[in-house]
Amino acid sequence: DGRSRVKNKIGRDVTRQFIRGAKEALKIAKQYNIKEFIAKSRSPSCGCGSIYDGSFSKRLIKGDGVTVALFKRNGIKVISENNI
Repeated sequence: DGRSRVKNKIGRDVTRQFIRGAKEALKIAKQYNIKEFIAKSRSPSCGCGSIYDGSFSKRLIKGDGVTVALFKRNGIKVISENNI
């Protein structure tokens, strides 16, 4: 939705790189007609339902990672690794 940011441990904004990676993953998913995706929990790209808050303190917040959010918006069913 454009409001969230991804920063690395030294505070550098890497949002653009995460978005680029998510778009490339979506392109590949569409190429192979992927309908479901198993997501890595808590990841800033693949977290599903909860992600780390970015403070590197292992604190979780409600939300989806960049790739998961893009996949959901494009009709790909996302399943957390914790739910399989």
